[in-house]
Amino acid sequence: MKPSMPASCVNPQLAATYTLVWEHFLTGIVPLWEGPGWNADLQLPYEALDEQHQPLPAQRYRAMACARQLFVFTSLGKRPGAAQRARQLFDSLNRHFADPVQGGWFYSVDAHGQPLDTRKDLYTHAFIVFACAHYLRSEPAAQACLDQALAAVQRFSINHGLYEACLAQDWSSLGQGPLQNPLMHLAEAFLASLEVRPEAATHAALLDLCNGMHKQFFDPQHGVLLEKPLTAVDNWYEPGHQFEWFYLLASSARLSTHALAADMAEAMVRSQQQGLRDGAVCATLKADGTLLDGTRRIWAQAEYLRALTLLPHSDDALKAGLQHLQAQFLRPAGWFECRDAAGAVSRHDMPSTTPYHLYTCLAALASALNSGG
Repeated sequence: MKPSMPASCVNPQLAATYTLVWEHFLTGIVPLWEGPGWNADLQLPYEALDEQHQPLPAQRYRAMACARQLFVFTSLGKRPGAAQRARQLFDSLNRHFADPVQGGWFYSVDAHGQPLDTRKDLYTHAFIVFACAHYLRSEPAAQACLDQALAAVQRFSINHGLYEACLAQDWSSLGQGPLQNPLMHLAEAFLASLEVRPEAATHAALLDLCNGMHKQFFDPQHGVLLEKPLTAVDNWYEPGHQFEWFYLLASSARLSTHALAADMAEAMVRSQQQGLRDGAVCATLKADGTLLDGTRRIWAQAEYLRALTLLPHSDDALKAGLQHLQAQFLRPAGWFECRDAAGAVSRHDMPSTTPYHLYTCLAALASALNSGG
């Protein structure tokens, strides 16, 4: 659902705060990427802007960042110029990053648009599937790209429904193995693809992926989903990713009854208990709940709010969480990406990838508010 002004809901204070944050997104964040964040020559978003809204010196452009911005501008619907920008991003994704020899997409190009990191990255390919699936709703030309991206993803496939996180340019193994975050976004991408093309093969791949995550990544002793497979040393969990997984599973009719969904509902509660400090989501903890990194990131705060929209009687928590996001992470034009464990701003640049998290959070909030709670 596209965010909008809430019609009516049981909590007018929550609705009022939402309206302010949504307006800030439209007037204080999106324009940064329509203007100073856009490289008109390469037709690509810069990686990040500084506090004065100037692009940081260009060293690379990532396909993943291009795909995330494709999703955002596709989702902005009838906003003037949004459709044109989406078309430019879609064309640039394939012009700059597609590998004409080996297939798939490169990870990045350099400041001049030439291939830089030519490895095949699952995280990148997952976002290309995700963005193309959303773009297909308004542009039939995305059909072929989605076909290619879904086929490319399967080249990462390994045992137990899981996928390698990264391969060489020629698709040979680099020995990296599976990692949680790319797999989560692949599940998100499969769900987006199934919304526009309910194909049996994609549905089977999604279920196999969730089975593999449950078996290989979920720690039943501590009740959290780890960042590396259970057999890895020096493992950890991130509350923001627990919230993200909880939302993906619980919001999907295809996955809400999966065994992983029930376990992630418990992980959601555990992450609230262990991973919040002063209303902010901490970065990383050991499986037993010991804090490793208290950094507070805007994307994790957004994912916490998105997860809260699925919990009953969560209006008060949503209101407090959204007010915290507004007070601690938004500035007159833009946002603060990170605060340290003490609450001081620790990262002043604004990455081009963050609007994706903010948009999906606001879309979930709009849906909850317009449904009356």
